[in-house]
Amino acid sequence: MRWEDDRGPGLSRAGGAGPSDHKAITLDHQTVMVPILTLPSAVSHYTARVSAHGNGATLLRAGEPIADITFPKQPRFYGLQTEDGVPYWKLATLHGSDVLATTVLQTCTRYGNRETACQFCAIGQSLAAKSTVPEKTPAQLAEVARAAAELDGVKHVVLTTGTPRTPDRGAALLAECARAIKAASGLPIQAQCEPPEDFAWFRRLQEAGVDSLGLHLEAVTERVRRRIMPGKAEVPVSVYFDAFAEAVRVFGRGQVSTYILAGLGDTREEILEMSERLVKAGVYPFVVPFVPISGTALEHEPPPDALFLRDTLDGVAAILADHELKSADIKAGCGRCGACSTLKAREVGRA
Repeated sequence: MRWEDDRGPGLSRAGGAGPSDHKAITLDHQTVMVPILTLPSAVSHYTARVSAHGNGATLLRAGEPIADITFPKQPRFYGLQTEDGVPYWKLATLHGSDVLATTVLQTCTRYGNRETACQFCAIGQSLAAKSTVPEKTPAQLAEVARAAAELDGVKHVVLTTGTPRTPDRGAALLAECARAIKAASGLPIQAQCEPPEDFAWFRRLQEAGVDSLGLHLEAVTERVRRRIMPGKAEVPVSVYFDAFAEAVRVFGRGQVSTYILAGLGDTREEILEMSERLVKAGVYPFVVPFVPISGTALEHEPPPDALFLRDTLDGVAAILADHELKSADIKAGCGRCGACSTLKAREVGRA
């Protein structure tokens, strides 16, 4: 989507982990993350014209008005800072309309090396731009979470991490941060990391206050994983399913999820086959469109075809409905938020 006036009002985000090069907009009572800073967005058929009062915009397709949109307001906690002078917005950001999200470790052992890096990832960009800090402390995140809940009505927290050179793959730091956040705010928490070598970390995370867990495949076939994320592909899909089984035993059916980026090279049939397998294992497949982020190895790749996305997401929604697995039942995390995909809306529509 393009803007007639720079990026328009509201919140936008460049670089980093998670939904990057996006702006949060609210359309028909649903908040979605829309790419606005990517190369394909410059030739989008959709344009937003900001209203005179600046609190909303008109969405146009090929120049014709089709809908009114509004924007989540900048949260009040963004105006605060820690006692040692770190702005809260450098520690955690608002995703969607009510989710506090942070990358607790903003470095990754795989990033920066073409032989190991995930080609879609921009985790180092926000650090290079000095819009975040390399590592957040549990005390800092507890302080921010308490303020975000009290001042802005944040409902849940997402903790993700770059992968360190340790066998826990970041779970230890996630557990420390979750324990501090839970004590300070009581908010539901999702933690996201690669499967640790010792699955006992799942119980430790749960005991630290983590309510749901994200173990993200990104691509569903080994051929795409080896091409797009060669380092992460060293942990095969079979190990992920071993991890899924133990994580579901600890957190419960539907409280474990995985991110799948549609458009990296997996076919619709392959994504649907994997989604069926995941759902039967009690894992929620959060399927989102691949977004080519500026500055990454895939920045010039085209986004997925609209018909491919429609058919894929409709198929996943049908699988979820058939097995009665619902995003609304997830206690915290990306699947509960749903802003990075239309899957939640399709799921609700079927219900």
